[in-house]
Amino acid sequence: MSFSLHQVGVTHGNGHEALTAITLAAQQGESVALIGPSGAGKTSLLNTIGTALPLSAGTLTVLNQAAWQDKASLRALRARIGTVHQAAPIPPRQRVVTAVLAGKLGQWPAWKSALSLLYPQDMPGARQALERVHLADKLFARCDQLSGGQLQRVGIARVLYQQAQLILADEPVSALDPTLALSTVQLLVQEAKARNATLVASLHAVDLALSCFERLVGIRDGRIAFDLPANKVTDVQLRALYAAESSAPPPSRPAQGTTSDGNLPAHGCR
Repeated sequence: MSFSLHQVGVTHGNGHEALTAITLAAQQGESVALIGPSGAGKTSLLNTIGTALPLSAGTLTVLNQAAWQDKASLRALRARIGTVHQAAPIPPRQRVVTAVLAGKLGQWPAWKSALSLLYPQDMPGARQALERVHLADKLFARCDQLSGGQLQRVGIARVLYQQAQLILADEPVSALDPTLALSTVQLLVQEAKARNATLVASLHAVDLALSCFERLVGIRDGRIAFDLPANKVTDVQLRALYAAESSAPPPSRPAQGTTSDGNLPAHGCR
């Protein structure tokens, strides 16, 4: 089992109940997409699985370990979890090579981690990870010289370099154009399958979730609305999930050979 939540609740310090009675589990090697309207609780769920948010109710097991044990155990657990943030928390003046190598700071001994901040310890490894997201030419660029989309891809390269057992991706392609978004989601899914890692990604683009993931979990108002194989999710369920959205309705299931926008191929990421 990669992770298991049982009747989990999360309440923020301001009293807002972000998650209510969440029961969800994934086997090692599964790829799961979280979809739902803005503010539904997708980010809170990812942060909870990643042990970044404490529980107010229920139990959480991650990578066969009960979360929130002693600090040493929690630190070791977090080193096995890779997180892709929508806005990567990278210091602006940091070099890209250093940002990528930070993926293994939790795995390296303290002396090597400290030394790598001054003298990058594995430039070939960082370059290889950046090549996979088409940013090898930015190896020594400063992060404040990159666009938002490039920074997102640096964050993905960091997780690829980390080789985490559990990958949590929060809107990982929100700043990318449709073609690059598709290839990047494909890369994450393929990486997870190749290493038998578990991937959980929140996506605003429903067509990407339907095309690239075998399992979809719909989140609404901090609760699970549905948890189904992608090919079992109906347009009726999608409309209900996004019923209160002020923006345009989500795309319907892509037709065979195209996604719902009619331009991108419905690539099978499986």
